Amino acid sequence: MSQQRFEVVTPQSSPPVWAALRNEAAHAAQTEAGLASLLNAVILKHDRLSSALSYQLARKLGDQELRAMSAREIADEAYAAEPNIVLQAEADLRAVFERDPACKGYVQPFLFFKGFLALQTHRVAHWLWQEGRETLAFYLQSRMSEIFQVDIHPAASIGSGVFVDHGTGIVIGETAVIGDDVSMLHGVTLGGTGAERGDRHPKIGKGVLLGAGAKVLGNITIGDYAKVASGSVVLKPVPSGCTAAGVPARLTNCPTCEAPARTMDHTLAEDVYDYSI
Repeated sequence: MSQQRFEVVTPQSSPPVWAALRNEAAHAAQTEAGLASLLNAVILKHDRLSSALSYQLARKLGDQELRAMSAREIADEAYAAEPNIVLQAEADLRAVFERDPACKGYVQPFLFFKGFLALQTHRVAHWLWQEGRETLAFYLQSRMSEIFQVDIHPAASIGSGVFVDHGTGIVIGETAVIGDDVSMLHGVTLGGTGAERGDRHPKIGKGVLLGAGAKVLGNITIGDYAKVASGSVVLKPVPSGCTAAGVPARLTNCPTCEAPARTMDHTLAEDVYDYSI
């Protein structure tokens, strides 16, 4: 039997994410009776995305120290105080569907994709950090790392519509800033270069694509719509629209493809121009 892909391609032609998510969940509950209880508890019994998301995060993050009910109350508090977090989650869900060819709809990432779930955990932890509740923010960071193998410092700033593919081994440091519409694969590190204090982590522009295993180190800027090739180590700034590749990375083609984070185009141009950085 061929797999059904729910065609929800663009915001202009698609129903709201929450409506599409519920529709898919209802369909899945009818076709997979063994998962009907899960789908009902996590999605179908809720009347809005924020309620379903807080429930899903709570069932993943709850443990003996921070019970699921308490974890859910924390998430609900964050969503009520800062509704933009839910809008970001909606944009993140849409980004996964549009950019991951293995994704068949919204239910799949909402229930199962640890990159998406780790990012939503971070968004709550970041809100806690901004509210001065650093100990609890660190607790959520620790749980995120244990469960999803993604380690994002709660102070790191991350924009909307971010796609974290696979997630395993991603590390993002305290003073890192990530713009809107960024895509990154497993093993990405946005780190420092030593034991320096203060502003020491990368600033990633809008629409950047970070390939698997890419390491961007230091307080450097990766310009809008740039691309960092898989396995590269970037130690110097990358201009907007360029590709950095190698160890240490050099600029290999400027301009790179259009909107690399959306197209997920990891290839390099056949005609390579070596611009030392």
